[in-house]
Amino acid sequence: KVLAENDQLRKEADDLGPRAELDYWKKRLAKFNYLTDQLKSPDVKAVLGVLTAAKSKLLKNWRALDIRITDAANEAKDNVKYLYSLEKYCDPLYNSDPVSMVDAIPGLINAIKMVQSISQYYNTSEKISSLFVKV
Repeated sequence: KVLAENDQLRKEADDLGPRAELDYWKKRLAKFNYLTDQLKSPDVKAVLGVLTAAKSKLLKNWRALDIRITDAANEAKDNVKYLYSLEKYCDPLYNSDPVSMVDAIPGLINAIKMVQSISQYYNTSEKISSLFVKV
């Protein structure tokens, strides 16, 4: 279910700011960290041992799901890391008057450019465009 939600398009209000993006990824990170912790539990390892001993065909599906969950968790972790780096540039958007905000824009644009060029997951035009809309 979590993976299905992960693959769906996000529907968001038009008036959300850049902090909403960070909050979204933090929630996803918490979900996927919980799932990966569960996958490492002794109960799950015991079940996998039984499936391996039985040479079950379910192991192929299990491994595919495990890979998808791990990849989604890595994506969320990476995105949270890079979006946190934007936070200091976004604060003036929330705490300043429109005239004072102008001084923060070049630093924010450069920080977003850095995220786009360095991030393994957040470097798609869709994600960067969504972030710019929020800004």
